[in-house]
Amino acid sequence: MAAPGLPYDDRDGWIWMDGKMWPWREAKVHVMSHGLHYGGSVFEGERMYDGQIFKVKEHSERLVNSGNLLDMPLPYTADELNQHSYEVLEANKISNGYVRPLAWRGPEAMGIPAQACKTHVAIACWEWPKYFFPKSGDNAGLALKTSKWRRCDPRTMPVQAKCAGIYGVGTLAKHEADRAGFDDALMLDVHGRVAESSGANLFVVKDGMIKTPVPECFLNGITRQTVIKLARDLGYTVEETVIMPDDLKNVQEIFLTGTAAEIAPVSKIDDAVNLPIGPVTERLKSAYADLVRLKAKAA
Repeated sequence: MAAPGLPYDDRDGWIWMDGKMWPWREAKVHVMSHGLHYGGSVFEGERMYDGQIFKVKEHSERLVNSGNLLDMPLPYTADELNQHSYEVLEANKISNGYVRPLAWRGPEAMGIPAQACKTHVAIACWEWPKYFFPKSGDNAGLALKTSKWRRCDPRTMPVQAKCAGIYGVGTLAKHEADRAGFDDALMLDVHGRVAESSGANLFVVKDGMIKTPVPECFLNGITRQTVIKLARDLGYTVEETVIMPDDLKNVQEIFLTGTAAEIAPVSKIDDAVNLPIGPVTERLKSAYADLVRLKAKAA
């Protein structure tokens, strides 16, 4: 595979699309595709470790469910998506990296109604060893800037769908943070409560207890669910609760979770919070790394 820094339309390799394996550069979508004009697309992000996709069943099932939530049924079952994902890994000869399944409405019709549009599906994979690169160095935690942009009311979008349209506001928040010299954004929800970063779930540690916002206005991530179970198995108390921005001034540790991000420590929020990378975060990072490799060995 080509180096991660190359443009994503100009790489060697293979992409599975609509039942066929295509050379990477030939996997094209027409400019009149409904999903490009009206946001009708859903996707997944998956990590592979030593040739095994972590939580592949859960990811494929969520992709199918995301399509259903957008009234865009997928033409493949979760089991079929699992099979095709591994075919892509084999074709690209990758054992550690990232997998991106994507489904979108095609160009069969134009206009807001999309009942006549076919649902297309593609799966790509590439080597992607690390998502976050803190500006202050590899051994530092992330610096987050509180964004003016808010996570949406769940009555306006199906927030438990991993829908491309929902990520538009995350892009705006991330650009805002980048321009201010931060690594990522801290996003509040429509009620002003702490939600997550631009694309990863958030946890805090206070007096040995782990807390995380209730996923009412944002995606309840698969890695988030994995880390909650992992922490409880390690003996920690984990509480899903309301967290307000001022509460962050009184915690000892903050970290983010996501498939691409894995577990990423946070050291700074605006100019109000400065924290070391704490022992709970370090223990969970180590335990998570062991878990994903253990699952790969057992497969």
